[in-house]
Amino acid sequence: MSEITAFLKNLPPEVAVVVAASLPVLELRGAIPLGVLYYDLPVWKVFLLAVVGNLIPVPFLLLLLRPVSRLAHRWGPTKRFFVWLYERARKKGVSVERLEALGVFLFVAVPVPGTGAWMGSVVAEVFGLPFRTAFVSILLGVITAGVVVSFVSRMGLWAVAAFFAALFVSSYLFARR
Repeated sequence: MSEITAFLKNLPPEVAVVVAASLPVLELRGAIPLGVLYYDLPVWKVFLLAVVGNLIPVPFLLLLLRPVSRLAHRWGPTKRFFVWLYERARKKGVSVERLEALGVFLFVAVPVPGTGAWMGSVVAEVFGLPFRTAFVSILLGVITAGVVVSFVSRMGLWAVAAFFAALFVSSYLFARR
């Protein structure tokens, strides 16, 4: 994570927010607090930059995940990675199987670790949602998560820390069921 931080520090603030939002580790959930609390940018600007950045990889993931996965299944290490990734998506996306587009939206909209646009794209592909349906569901989920994270970030560092701590604890307790 320190390599990511060092890399982002060398970028202009607006570019750093877009890049952070496009990374699977941070996504919008990390980019908005970065822009608001670290760079002191206006919340509306950070929100727009983070939504755009978070959506950059989505069309590529939705279009290329299946063909890349098929190709990767020919080689052991990449096959293991894709088997792990798809199993993880199946476990995380149980509501998606039942609710389809609404499930993908809810999956992406609730800003807990591991449920952003990247994993939402994988879940949508695993459960066979059409491109347009998946993209719109992910778009609306990213916007909703962005509103929540922007609101909390606007409240300050302690609110962000408390919010993410509560999300971490609740997701841990929910995962133990």
